[in-house]
Amino acid sequence: MADDLFNVAGKVALVTGGTSGIGRMIAEGYAERGVRTYITGRDFDRLQGIAADLSASTGGTCLPLVADLADPEGPARLVEAFGEREGKLDILVNNAGTGGNGPIETVDIPDWNAAMEVNLRAPFFLVQQALPLLRAAAAPGTYASVINLGSIGGLHVPNWEAHAYGASKAALHHLTRSLAKRLGRDGIRVNAIAPGPFHSRMTDTTSEAVKASVAAHIPLGRPGEADDVKGLCLFLASRAGAYVHGSTIALDGGYIAAL
Repeated sequence: MADDLFNVAGKVALVTGGTSGIGRMIAEGYAERGVRTYITGRDFDRLQGIAADLSASTGGTCLPLVADLADPEGPARLVEAFGEREGKLDILVNNAGTGGNGPIETVDIPDWNAAMEVNLRAPFFLVQQALPLLRAAAAPGTYASVINLGSIGGLHVPNWEAHAYGASKAALHHLTRSLAKRLGRDGIRVNAIAPGPFHSRMTDTTSEAVKASVAAHIPLGRPGEADDVKGLCLFLASRAGAYVHGSTIALDGGYIAAL
């Protein structure tokens, strides 16, 4: 019974931006547990190679779908391609994102638009276009799950300037609540995760002094690891998280709580 509570085997997931970082961690976690997992990226050769690597390392199924979510037509094209392969979508993870840091004096309109297009516009229109597939996955006692990847940068104002990025992520948290209010009765749960510092290729090259400073501000004393986000995404996609809806969950080792 306990295993069934967290069982996601046989579900179908779409993880945008699943080729690196947190997106790849999430895709790996689902594939490990029997979820037929699609990942997106813009470079097909790289995408295909990563999907093959994830399938081999997990013993599961990870499949590539090319998508440019900065393109206004990107979400519709992605859903069309997905719909040619699958008749339902159990788990949609809106992970693809871009930065938007810089002093107020240097931020220009293309910088601002890039953050809003990928971090906010794309998740909304991807949900909109995928509604028939999400509804097809919903059944009595079973919900489809949308998971939006926000950021603790959308929950507080950091010491560095990240105006466009922070605004886009704060807006994504609000969008999560408005979608939850509308889609719950359709059997579609919508939640957001706001990650704090996580291990990545970028942080692996950070100086030991900076790593120590970051760790000092996290009550748990470390950055996030793959299992941390895998576990939360497993919870949100399974029956264990069936009553969690419209929430933004900080995944930050207590960073926000300690501010």
